Amino acid sequence: MNQRNTIQDCISQINQLGAERKPFFFMIDFEMKKPIVYPLDELPESIWYDLNGVSNKEGVKSNSEKFKFDPIPIDKKDYTKAFDKVQKHLQYGNTFLLNLAFPTRVDTELSLEDIYYRSEAKYKLHIKEELVVFSPEIFVQIKDDYIYSYPMKGTIDAEALGSDLYLLNDKKETAEHSTIVDLIRNDLSMVATEVRVTKFRYIDTIRTNIKKLHHVSSEIRGKLSSDFHDRLGTILFKLLPAGSISGAPKPKTLEIIKEAELQDRGYYTGVFGVYNGKTLDSGVMIRFIEQSADGSMQYRSGGGITAMSNLDSEYQELIDKIYVPTHRKHQDIQWPYLQSSKT
Repeated sequence: MNQRNTIQDCISQINQLGAERKPFFFMIDFEMKKPIVYPLDELPESIWYDLNGVSNKEGVKSNSEKFKFDPIPIDKKDYTKAFDKVQKHLQYGNTFLLNLAFPTRVDTELSLEDIYYRSEAKYKLHIKEELVVFSPEIFVQIKDDYIYSYPMKGTIDAEALGSDLYLLNDKKETAEHSTIVDLIRNDLSMVATEVRVTKFRYIDTIRTNIKKLHHVSSEIRGKLSSDFHDRLGTILFKLLPAGSISGAPKPKTLEIIKEAELQDRGYYTGVFGVYNGKTLDSGVMIRFIEQSADGSMQYRSGGGITAMSNLDSEYQELIDKIYVPTHRKHQDIQWPYLQSSKT
């Protein structure tokens, strides 16, 4: 895969393709150092995608039989060093919420192609001998002159009785999710008008190769001007990186992420999507595996850290997110007393 561009080249190319109503694929890394854009009729055969069922690759029936997928996560001592560093910044008020993530080596007999076909997710991406993504999280969708974002923040093991209620009522999770909703609302206000939270804190349940997990999301919507096609590149880059996998306030938090994680994320927690000439759909590149030159697999995962975070719980969440989803079910659990009044 090549055709990696500068930010300005990428913005100009997307704006031009949008103005021409020409369908295209895009993928933008977290640091925005190597974005790529391809008109769909020039997309290399090495890139496969599936966005909410819209795919460029004939599917092979997902195989949910058990398979070897053993994680070797970061040593807890190393995680603790980074966690403590983030906590100091939280205490100083330099950040209110930070998404801390690390790579985990996984021992598996599956190839990236196998994982792509076995996984079930809203957003799937496969780049031959490079990476695979099976993400549950929408970045933005644009349709009928509206832009939508669905930040996902809050994860818990769904097997425990009452875990959905616990997750929705937990003070730390509620504060973390509300912070991200405010951040995304402010981000959308840079590119849209009439921005409002249209759905606040609902639950998706995902069945993985190990267990079931609950995830909490919200829906935020804004009105775009009718010429948005001509500005698609400008719009996308104003919103990056995605707030749900960085934190708030975003500029300072990005500096702290670099300090704590000690390496670039690359395409992990970047975004990818497709514009079809009328609408745009895109996902956040979480649930992400990359293949090293020696053939080994690195799974990247993490979670949001606040002043109320517990070290053991956050380390466990990082491990809980190391999975391959084999079934997805939308539950849409929402409680009246948790409704947002923000507009």
